Amino acid sequence: MTAAPILAPIVALTAWTHLMLLWMYATRIPAVRRAGIRLNPNAPRGAQMAELPPKVRWKSDNYTHLTEHPTVFYATALALASSAPEDSLAVVLAWVYVGLRVAHSLVQALYNRILHRFAFFVLSSMAAIGLTIRAIQAIS
Repeated sequence: MTAAPILAPIVALTAWTHLMLLWMYATRIPAVRRAGIRLNPNAPRGAQMAELPPKVRWKSDNYTHLTEHPTVFYATALALASSAPEDSLAVVLAWVYVGLRVAHSLVQALYNRILHRFAFFVLSSMAAIGLTIRAIQAIS
């Protein structure tokens, strides 16, 4: 039995999420050391990390974003993998979603122009909505 083609973009986005996690720690740990921050579990949430330079925080913000909206993508793509595994339009939409999320990540992690990020977010949301419509059609 061969895997449903829509599983490839799911795995690609999870791999990208792990790369962002590594990038976040590769920049955050040295920045914490340079700033001489002593990690305090009693400090208000986010207060200590707010002391870090924005270019360091942007990677963490993006990692958080990759654990939020993409959950809708994962659920929908998995529903399609089981109900319409050969839906080529869904596979294209899934790859478009992944590409736009990677572009969103790069914008946020490198220069963080909000208008650019917003454009990628809206476009990726449209791709996710398209996937949801395909899933509704597949299970109807």
